[in-house]
Amino acid sequence: MKGIHVLEGFGATVLSVVVAVLPLVLLFVVFQILMLRLPRRPVVDILKGTLLASAGLLLFLQGVHIGFLPFGRALGEALGTLSHRWLLMPLGFLLGFLTAWGEPSVRILADQVEDASSGSIRHSTVLYAICTGVALIMSLGMLRIVFDIPLLYILVPGYLLVIVIIWFSDKEFLSIAVDAGGVATGPMANTFLLALALGISASMGDQNPIVHGLGLVALIALAPIISVMALGFILNIKKYRKE
Repeated sequence: MKGIHVLEGFGATVLSVVVAVLPLVLLFVVFQILMLRLPRRPVVDILKGTLLASAGLLLFLQGVHIGFLPFGRALGEALGTLSHRWLLMPLGFLLGFLTAWGEPSVRILADQVEDASSGSIRHSTVLYAICTGVALIMSLGMLRIVFDIPLLYILVPGYLLVIVIIWFSDKEFLSIAVDAGGVATGPMANTFLLALALGISASMGDQNPIVHGLGLVALIALAPIISVMALGFILNIKKYRKE
């Protein structure tokens, strides 16, 4: 049994973190010299925070490389061999919900919405709306892989539905929904769920993983937009009934 090589690809991960963080640090230094002129203590705190964030990003990306991606691919290959392929839909729902639930960027957005709305839009409401949307679209994504449904058959009606809901949804929820579509396609979805879909399509034998496995992230980006705007529509109906 082969062991896990913890440092496999570590140099490439370090380089990617440096390329991502260094331009931001240089930009901060330039603004500090020319415009900000912050006292020494805040500058030191910012640089310490940047160093901690870089270390966390390095550990996370290395963990994704040696853990999330292989695990997602292996799990997908195992699920793709199930004789009862309809089981992929409830399993996709469960995995989609749990992955969105654990997505750090989703929780950050939910916290920011609650703060910006002074508590009128609760953290849990936004979180459950996003997670439910991702879970439902994951079920649909599994259905697409099993029955060889073209991606455009889902994306085009989905965005047409978004255009319709826009006219009835609250403007506040429209702004939240657009951001939710971005945060839901964070590192968890892009690593675990995408690898899962690639593994399932590859294990079926008669499908091209590039055609059927990829494209799932586009569906995940669409799901929270619909679910959050639908939430705003429902809350508007409740508000009108009270009035």
